[in-house]
Amino acid sequence: MKYIIIVIIVLLALLTFGLIIRKKHNAVIERLEKKKLQIQHYPIFEELTKVKNLNMNGQTEELFERWRNKWTEVVDVDIIKIDSMLFDAEEYIDRFKFKKASMIEKDIEDYIDKCDQIKNEILSELEELIGSEEKNRIEIEQLKELYRSARKTLLAHQYSFGPAIENLEKMLEEFPKKFEEYDKLTEEGNYLNAREIVLLLNEKSKEINGLINEIPALLTDIQTKIPSSIHELRNGHREMEEQSYYLQHLELTENLDRIEQELKKLEEELANLNISYVSTRIQEINDEIDNFYDLLEKEVYAKIYVDKNCDSTYKTLNEVLNATKEVSTEAEYVQNSYRLPEEEAEIPKLGLKQLEVIQKRFEVLLSRVREEKSAYSSLQEELIEIRNEIEQIQEVQDQFSNRLKNLRIDENKARAKLQSLKKILQETDRMLHRANIPGIPEEMDARLEEAEEQLFIVMQSLQEVPLNMNLVNSNLDQAEKCIQDVQKHAKEMIENVMLIERIIQYGNRYRSNPRVHELLLQAEESFHNFRYVKALEEAAEAVELAEQGAIQRIQELVQEEMFEKTKH
Repeated sequence: MKYIIIVIIVLLALLTFGLIIRKKHNAVIERLEKKKLQIQHYPIFEELTKVKNLNMNGQTEELFERWRNKWTEVVDVDIIKIDSMLFDAEEYIDRFKFKKASMIEKDIEDYIDKCDQIKNEILSELEELIGSEEKNRIEIEQLKELYRSARKTLLAHQYSFGPAIENLEKMLEEFPKKFEEYDKLTEEGNYLNAREIVLLLNEKSKEINGLINEIPALLTDIQTKIPSSIHELRNGHREMEEQSYYLQHLELTENLDRIEQELKKLEEELANLNISYVSTRIQEINDEIDNFYDLLEKEVYAKIYVDKNCDSTYKTLNEVLNATKEVSTEAEYVQNSYRLPEEEAEIPKLGLKQLEVIQKRFEVLLSRVREEKSAYSSLQEELIEIRNEIEQIQEVQDQFSNRLKNLRIDENKARAKLQSLKKILQETDRMLHRANIPGIPEEMDARLEEAEEQLFIVMQSLQEVPLNMNLVNSNLDQAEKCIQDVQKHAKEMIENVMLIERIIQYGNRYRSNPRVHELLLQAEESFHNFRYVKALEEAAEAVELAEQGAIQRIQELVQEEMFEKTKH
């Protein structure tokens, strides 16, 4: 009984699964049936009747027959085949032969897609044919109007097109023939072929309009504007040569002859309607002509510059030359009293050599100006270079001259600084001896001796003849550092002595503490032996042992006391 129940359950499960699959297949069949009916009942023949409004001849008639036959085959053959396949698929589904049903469903889908594609192709071709007829009708009228307008322009303004008129008229002569060919194709129902004629005429019309718009301007450039500019340049060139301008380097005449020859060739190219090349070359020629104007203008401005600056440059050159000679003489005199570095001493000599070279260059420049066989632009460049070099030499000589003048000032400053340092050292020495200290440590004595020695070195360097101010300033800087260091250490030492005294006085109250007493005794011994740093450490340790934080308070009191003494 148990096995029978299991078998029944399995059979029920299989039956349920089969029913579910059959339901899915039935849904597929229903969808395919709907797609088939949409194609079968689509009003293709009604759409095809639109063709009858056109000339039912030639290409139109052929297309109509082909479309009708194609769709008749779809309805009478393919749709019937699909019906048969749908019937077979339903049988397989009812008998639970789902694999075969799936294969037939796929074939049905392919057949339906094929029929749908045929339908879309027919509609597309039909739309193209009808659209072509409508576009052709509108555009051919526009083309005829454009043709009439172009023809009228050519007849009314033949002179504006020069040698190009013949080829332009030939291009227009093609239009009437194409209009006739279009009419014939349309009457014969060959609308698609007629469409090709319209598209071709559209391109031709754009080309002719472009030529008609561009050629007059280009011809004006070739026949009038550029020749006028060439004539103006030749006149300007001749007048400038009569005014003693040297212009051979521009090769203006040769270039203008070349351009005139090219203009004849460009006119031939224009006659052949080679507009792109002609337009490019005319732009390039205009740029060349503008450049010639600029070059002639450059020569005019260059002459103005040369005429204006030659005399002033000659004057400046002589002034700088004389000034440099004076500086050279002054340098020789100054060197009796002051030692100059070798490279500095050579500055005026080097300047004189450079000025001699510039003087020769300037003389050559003047001879070229008088000969009138050099371009003013090159003379201007040379003159500008000479003026710049003179200015640079003048600047260097002025700086050197100021340096010589400052040597005496620097010497006086150095001597004043030496006296100031001596005074600081004397005050430091007096400060140490007036201070209430047991004595001056050897290390401080050594610092004082070193400072005195540095001052002696400065005094010796100031007595040398000739005086080397670089060495003097170097020795002075070293002496200043040394004395500042001595002064700083002296103040620190005096402050430490005062601090030690105050700390020991403060620590006396804690003498009952053996360790404090011992450290204070050590501090006193170090103090009397002038070992103030060690004494400070020992005294501070003793007081801090007895009372933490006391040292900071004592330091603040001593600093205030020192500040008050400094004020007074």
